[in-house]
Amino acid sequence: MFKVKIRKANIDDIKVISKIYVDTWKTTYNGLVPDNFLNELSYEEAENKWMKFFSYSLHKSFIYIASNDSEEIIGFAAAQINNDKKFKGELYALYLLPAAQGLGTGRSLISTVAEHFMNEGISSMMVWVMKNNKSGRGFYKRLGGKYYTHRESQFGECIVEDEAYGWEDISMLSLSDKSK
Repeated sequence: MFKVKIRKANIDDIKVISKIYVDTWKTTYNGLVPDNFLNELSYEEAENKWMKFFSYSLHKSFIYIASNDSEEIIGFAAAQINNDKKFKGELYALYLLPAAQGLGTGRSLISTVAEHFMNEGISSMMVWVMKNNKSGRGFYKRLGGKYYTHRESQFGECIVEDEAYGWEDISMLSLSDKSK
């Protein structure tokens, strides 16, 4: 039986978080953004990005990691307080290694993020996902996320459409069994 453990990330996790981020971008977004953009992704730049995000954690952002039975980090979720009028929390990123997908790890991470926000007095949350990322959109819809709005993002020379999905009441995302 696969058992996932979720904990708040620490500064020592940034290197692994960055590797998961780059590696999953190269598989998940292959064909959705230009190859040259994916090929230029670097672990060093990702470390800088996630170190900045982590440093901001004293105020508005946080990261949780998921690990397997062997204590290997297999995914992470990053979130932050949002300035959106309707959704005060934002699931900023959710990345899982392919071996961890479809096993409930993403669901557990989102539940933990929702519980974190609820403990901060935040009851709503949104997430941005590429419109062409059908599996990502389907995942958030299965968790009860409702289409909210859209925007365009630019990756190199490529412009992609993003959609936001939101939960007005994130208590529905809380797992009733606390088997983390």
